[in-house]
Amino acid sequence: MKLSSPLLSFLLNFLLGFAWAFVFASAIITFYLYVEVGIIFALFAALVATLPGLFFVLFIEYFFMKQAHLNELEKQTELLETLVSQSFSKV
Repeated sequence: MKLSSPLLSFLLNFLLGFAWAFVFASAIITFYLYVEVGIIFALFAALVATLPGLFFVLFIEYFFMKQAHLNELEKQTELLETLVSQSFSKV
């Protein structure tokens, strides 16, 4: 997602990629550690191990969503201000 600041955009996109990498790495590593115990237990352990990474992914995506919503509200405010100024100039 493109944000107003290129540095912030790069940082958040990097953190989002790192969070996804953490999700996949923790799932694979945990699965291979517990596969000797049992396949069902290994799948469950891998699912539990991915939860912290998925939390960070959701947190960063929520930030992106709120930022996009804020940008849309700023555009709407600017358009409404121009409409109001045009309507008062006609009177």
